[in-house]
Amino acid sequence: MAVKAFQHQRFALTYADLMAEPVYAPAARFFLDDLYGPGDFTQRDAQFARIVPALIRLFPPEMVATVATLAELHALSEQLDDELARHVVEGPLLMPAYRAAWQRTASPARRLEQIELMMQVGRALERFTRNPVLRGSLRVMRVPAKLAGLSALQSFLERGFDTFGQMPDPESFLGTIVAREQKIANWLFSGEPVVPAHCGLENIG
Repeated sequence: MAVKAFQHQRFALTYADLMAEPVYAPAARFFLDDLYGPGDFTQRDAQFARIVPALIRLFPPEMVATVATLAELHALSEQLDDELARHVVEGPLLMPAYRAAWQRTASPARRLEQIELMMQVGRALERFTRNPVLRGSLRVMRVPAKLAGLSALQSFLERGFDTFGQMPDPESFLGTIVAREQKIANWLFSGEPVVPAHCGLENIG
């Protein structure tokens, strides 16, 4: 949980400018809380393990594929967080210790895979907002999803639709996240002492 909390703090600082913009704040908060946060996703992730028949029956194919990507993202994130926690030295978790743990934990490719999966989910949600039929279908599915035990997943999809549907330029938002996350990932695995500019890392101990 200390690792998750540290990463949550880092993300909030990296995207403080987006959170200060009314048009981007809801989507930035969605990424912070639903894709990158320290929250306990046990209920939603448990649904992934048992819902394939109901998911295929209830949800459009595009959403089924996105849920599969989301499950893959959370599985990889939990693996990396667990490995990070095992490599963090005792004491306050500050950036030097966090960076050293990353370098002992994973290859750059695994971190970049995590970023790519996160972006796949974001881009899928952005595409969905341009399809009014899908949005209408999602509303209709509220009761069946609840009866099938999929209320947490239903809530996630609706929040994604709502937040991305409010943005005038979702691609610019997603591009900003990709650029900054890749820059930070490159720095984490490098020997460069100077933190990358405009990534909020200078404000973390």
